[in-house]
Amino acid sequence: MNDDATVGSDQAQQLRERVIARLVDDGTIVSPQVEAAMRAVPRERFAPGTPLEEVYDPYSAVITKRDEYGVSLSSVSAPQIQAMMLEQADLRPGQRVLEVGSGGYNAALIAEMVGPTGEVTTVDIDPDVTDRARALLAANGYERVRVVTADAETGLPEFGPYDAMIVTVGAWEIPPGWVDSLVGGGRLVVPLRMRNLTRSIGFTKEADHLSGISALVCGFVPMQGNGEHQETLLLVNGTEEIGLRFDDEVPDDPALLDNAVRTPRAETWTGVTVALQEPIGTLQLYLATKLPGFCVMSVDPDLDSGLVAPNNHRFSLAAVEDGNFAYLVTRRTSDDRSVEYGVHAFGPEGEAFAKAVAEHVRVWGREQRGGPGPRIDVFPASAPDDRLPGELVITKRHTRVTFSWPTAANPARG
Repeated sequence: MNDDATVGSDQAQQLRERVIARLVDDGTIVSPQVEAAMRAVPRERFAPGTPLEEVYDPYSAVITKRDEYGVSLSSVSAPQIQAMMLEQADLRPGQRVLEVGSGGYNAALIAEMVGPTGEVTTVDIDPDVTDRARALLAANGYERVRVVTADAETGLPEFGPYDAMIVTVGAWEIPPGWVDSLVGGGRLVVPLRMRNLTRSIGFTKEADHLSGISALVCGFVPMQGNGEHQETLLLVNGTEEIGLRFDDEVPDDPALLDNAVRTPRAETWTGVTVALQEPIGTLQLYLATKLPGFCVMSVDPDLDSGLVAPNNHRFSLAAVEDGNFAYLVTRRTSDDRSVEYGVHAFGPEGEAFAKAVAEHVRVWGREQRGGPGPRIDVFPASAPDDRLPGELVITKRHTRVTFSWPTAANPARG
């Protein structure tokens, strides 16, 4: 292994070509513009000191800053994520683009795509991050990229309006400044968190709302500053063993859950099986939009008493209804090639609640599995109910997010 990413350019070139070929093969890169940009910018120059094999891992980020607890604060996103979002942005030569969340490498890719007649501004709230990005961009011939240290909540209108905006930090909300800074028909690509799930969504700015074009699974360092949003943690039975995390809505009376785990555990299996490598992003979103009390369960492994038995102690899809809570589990099928989904539930009506959650999984399996997922649109918070499409509306601070699933008359593929 070469531990110095600034040397061994032949090896770097080979690894770069291998990553591009991999992302073309898996369908992430579909346009010649994104392929050409990733070929033109040496990724290793924006991650100095990182081993080349890590720099060019197609599905892993390079962490560039951590806090005192080791939590990532800034990174060079994985090549797969960067290519995916650039495809969603559909950039063209001559466009003016704002990147929210700096690192240097992604801004260089954007600069390649918009060309010398385009204009790129990248902004970050952390001066350490912008100092690093500014130095790396200048050292690699991208001095024309404007680097700004600021809270991006306003959308930096002084350098707009923008044809496209790419947000490379996890956002719970879309502030009005972002929308106002876009031209009509402009494209916003943002990792938006909705009920504990994050999707990179490509939006087009319409007259009165943002129209969703695509929603793809991703993960990002959360936003800091005015756009920061903390989840609400509910401790079941008042102990730190079992935590339920709510992102948008919280149960009206959490105390109803205090005795839930004192009841026998109800278990039911759905008959819905998925292959080990089959994407389940639409199942996650389906449950998040169909279960009013949707949340994520985590279990402290140091305090685990066996009351609950999740497959993943850190992240299990869950839901709450009055004094009952349930979570999804899986078990291997007899051929060891698939898993079957099941539900564990607690509470005075735990058995009935487990069956209700299981039926949602079955409906997903019949009607939405293999499909494109819901259409996600964003309206101003002032939009009245009768103007909102879709079956679910999540009301945030500035916006109302709507979800529209394909109907039975237009069934999902697969």
